[in-house]
Amino acid sequence: MAVLSVKDIKKTFNHENVVLDGIDLTVEKGDVVAILGPSGGGKTTLLRCINFLETADDGTIEFDNNIYSFKDITKKEIANIRKNTAFVFQNYNLFLNKTALENVTEGLIIARGMDKKEAISKGKKMLEKVGLLDRCDYYPNQLSGGQQQRVAIARALATDPEIIYFDEPTSALDPELTGEVLSVMRQLADEGMTMIVVTHELGFAKMCANHVMFMENGKVVESADSKEFFENPKSDRTKAFIKAISTK
Repeated sequence: MAVLSVKDIKKTFNHENVVLDGIDLTVEKGDVVAILGPSGGGKTTLLRCINFLETADDGTIEFDNNIYSFKDITKKEIANIRKNTAFVFQNYNLFLNKTALENVTEGLIIARGMDKKEAISKGKKMLEKVGLLDRCDYYPNQLSGGQQQRVAIARALATDPEIIYFDEPTSALDPELTGEVLSVMRQLADEGMTMIVVTHELGFAKMCANHVMFMENGKVVESADSKEFFENPKSDRTKAFIKAISTK
């Protein structure tokens, strides 16, 4: 069953810079879709348009069996979709003046009206899940980058999303801290969490993704199940990209 389906999504900046040129993407429940490609290829813009952080110019999105036009979707419809999704940003986007626990519970209490005691209980469970219960009273500046990103993942999980979008979640981290974040994401994949992950981490894509999409210049160059993508890429451009990234 498809959780999310996007058809012919298009996005142009300044009326001339085509960033998304008719992208299709379908995500089934439990899928982990890795989106690869060079910088500037449209990966992040695709993710942001799907979550309505950017406004797509054209195309349709189907979510929970409801189909919407990107051009005509209402604010109320966007809000309803967002209640069932979560977004993990490249640079954490934590409130610097709030503790790890408060960062996780803020949205539950303010945006969703959850009882504070219930939100705190849930927040602690989510921090425990990402291995940070002992850091619940720490502020972001007292945490490493990897720990901050794990708080951001806990915040995403606390909303019980049907799907989580990850925008290059390890790109701001050094290799040692990257491992701790990818470990949490692997755990989520093993538990059946539906995820779309924009990443340069080929190891994660090989190990955890069941589908891989390679984008360049706003187009899908190649899209296949993970094993087929890495073992038998069809496009010469895909082969060159995999080789270049693998030798870094």
